[in-house]
Amino acid sequence: MNWKRTLLICLGILGVGGLVMTLIFVTEPAAQRTGATRETAMLVDVTTVQRDTVQPSIEAMGTVRPAQDIVLSPQVGGKIIRRASSFTPGGYVEEGDTLLQIDPSDYRNTLQQRRSELRQAEADLTLEMGRQDVAQQDYQQLGDTLSGANKDLVLRRPQLNSARSEVESARAAVEQARLDLQRTTITAPFDAHIVSRNANVGSQVAPGQELGRLVGLNTFWVEATVPVSKLSRLSVPANGESGSSVRIRNRTAWGEGAVRTGEMFRVVGALEEQTRMARVLVEVPDPHAYQSENADGPRLMIGSYVEAQMQADPLENVVRLNRDYVRSDETVWVMEDNALQIRDVSIVFQDAEYAYIESGLEDQDQVVTTNLSTVRDGAPLRLEGSEEQPVPEPAQ
Repeated sequence: MNWKRTLLICLGILGVGGLVMTLIFVTEPAAQRTGATRETAMLVDVTTVQRDTVQPSIEAMGTVRPAQDIVLSPQVGGKIIRRASSFTPGGYVEEGDTLLQIDPSDYRNTLQQRRSELRQAEADLTLEMGRQDVAQQDYQQLGDTLSGANKDLVLRRPQLNSARSEVESARAAVEQARLDLQRTTITAPFDAHIVSRNANVGSQVAPGQELGRLVGLNTFWVEATVPVSKLSRLSVPANGESGSSVRIRNRTAWGEGAVRTGEMFRVVGALEEQTRMARVLVEVPDPHAYQSENADGPRLMIGSYVEAQMQADPLENVVRLNRDYVRSDETVWVMEDNALQIRDVSIVFQDAEYAYIESGLEDQDQVVTTNLSTVRDGAPLRLEGSEEQPVPEPAQ
């Protein structure tokens, strides 16, 4: 009996629930379309461009090398008896300064001996000249009856030539002895910085032996590599004209603001083997800041790795645009009449920061600098602070 009662209660509950659901659906208000769908224009930032004559730059990395680099060696041998205090690693010397002195005693004696031999040869020549007069008188007594060879013998011409040769040889020997004596004093061939020294007082040296390494103070080179396609934009000195200006930086050693200036010097006629890029030489004057006018400037160290910013030839009537704003396939997004335009541009040159556009952009064009997720021609755009305009939904 209980189960019948439970069944009736369940059926009653289901019936009441069905009636309530039916009532809700019957009395539900119908949704109505009240207006056009609104599409919000994309908020963007723009930069206004203009055409102008600009000078781009080419960024490159290079290694510092000396323009003058020699190994100092003697031309005569002997014992070193004196050394200049400046002839030490890290020292500076000027052209003509005495660096080392080889014992000149033996060379003085040799010079004196050669001078004596010259005087003897000159005396012999004088005696022979006197014999020439006697020989001439003897020949005149014989008359013109001798052949050419016998005539030379009678006139003592071979003896005269021999005496003259002895004098010339003795003079050459004196000159050689004088040179050897001068070469006992070893001097700086140019204004130089001493990199190394391999001899000291008491050292016994021989001709050709390495005494030290000297590099010139006047000029260093920065050997850098640049793409072959950009060589035509750089000026190399010719016919008295200056080369492209170059700014040298070493952020690690000098700090952020320190720079040295140089000038394009030469293009090396061989590509770098691994990168296949062109090699250029940049000339930097007074690299050690040795001159008083450059005393506050940073010093270039041989072998250091530096940045070289080369000023390329000017480009006329181009638009300079940050490379970040050049999109794929060399296109640029332009905002015109609050709508997006995708324009193809012709880039004539690019450096590390900018692209230089020859065609595709005009004065006062507004280039979109914001990265957009949806890109299509005619997409609505707006700027910060401008009134938002509703865009009707396209007809279905």
